[in-house]
Amino acid sequence: MDIFDKIKKDMGPLGQYMKEAHGYFTFPKLEGEIGTRMKFRGREVLVWSLNNYLGLANHPEVRKTDTEAAAQYGMAYPMGARMMSGQTSKHEELENQLAEFVNKEDAFLLNYGYQGMVSIIDSLVSRQDIVVYDSESHACILDGLRLHFGKRFVFPHNDIEKLEKQLERATKLAAQNNGGIMVITEGVFGMSGDLGKLDEIVKLKEKYPFRLLVDDAHGFGTMGKTGIGTGEYFGVQNEIDVYFGTFAKAMAGIGAFVASNELVTNYLRYNMRSQTFAKSLPMPMVIGALKRLELLRSKPELREKLWEIVNALQNGLRERGFNLGNTQSPVTPVFLSGSVPEGTNMTMDLRENYNIFCSIVAYPVVPRNVLLLRLIPTAIHTMEDVRQTIEAFSGVQEKLKSGKYVADKITSV
Repeated sequence: MDIFDKIKKDMGPLGQYMKEAHGYFTFPKLEGEIGTRMKFRGREVLVWSLNNYLGLANHPEVRKTDTEAAAQYGMAYPMGARMMSGQTSKHEELENQLAEFVNKEDAFLLNYGYQGMVSIIDSLVSRQDIVVYDSESHACILDGLRLHFGKRFVFPHNDIEKLEKQLERATKLAAQNNGGIMVITEGVFGMSGDLGKLDEIVKLKEKYPFRLLVDDAHGFGTMGKTGIGTGEYFGVQNEIDVYFGTFAKAMAGIGAFVASNELVTNYLRYNMRSQTFAKSLPMPMVIGALKRLELLRSKPELREKLWEIVNALQNGLRERGFNLGNTQSPVTPVFLSGSVPEGTNMTMDLRENYNIFCSIVAYPVVPRNVLLLRLIPTAIHTMEDVRQTIEAFSGVQEKLKSGKYVADKITSV
């Protein structure tokens, strides 16, 4: 069969809804200045879907730095990959500051987080090595594992007892193959908001010979006393062997980094294919990241305001009887029961009649008859935003329970 004919018959689990969903539920356009109030299809909505935790996207110092850096350097400099012709002192300065902040010997700057994580896994583990990973790991981790030709064992999400059983298997196999073991988990799981049990995982190092790689995309800048991340929150940052953070969340930018000891970081510098064969991060983004990191470190009030909004929103929703799962982070999932068509009707009601814009997640991303409304609080949301949202959610929950959103197929828009 021709490949294009196969595509025509099967557009994929999400693509099958493209005709009805495109431009509204999928690929929606939020327009105007980045903030809590933006335009959606010409109308102002209260937005809870932007990974702008500390509100840095439109911070005046950030905007000024971005503008001046773009004017001075343009978006092309430096040309080429870091290894060949894309190295600058500013890239090195950012790496040094990141390493110091997250308490590691060295850090390596990455042009994109997703590609970076895929390439970290590809570089660090060989055919003889075994990977043990959490079942709810992000897609970038799963895609990295697809490149791994050795054994990989999965453990149920945050199930430490099952993790230990897999480590027992991995330890025996590694001894036979003269291989090593890498455990991979996340600091903050971006969909559910709960935390990887880093403290309990680290304790297992006393019994099993493994290294720990942590994807802390949602924890970097938001978790811990100083914002270092989830490792700081649990008091085990120094026990994380390879630490990964991204600029796309708390720093509201583009790019990422990996930090470890000097030996491992240098190994990654010379072996990560996603960096060796890709253009260096443009200078304005590097200088912008330096400013964002400066504000993250020097203005704890941003993180304090974020958590003030997080606590008000999550406590308020729980008081109204909403199920937020086990979130311990700013990520705020609201779990409801209903079909995909009910979910689309509810989302339209929220957007069109309550002026609330948040992301909806439904089957096949979550189990059948589960609807997930995912909210991302930020430091620039207000208590009035929280009040408006809680009232709106209470209204649509009553309608959902009463059957007002029941439909045979998803809404066409």
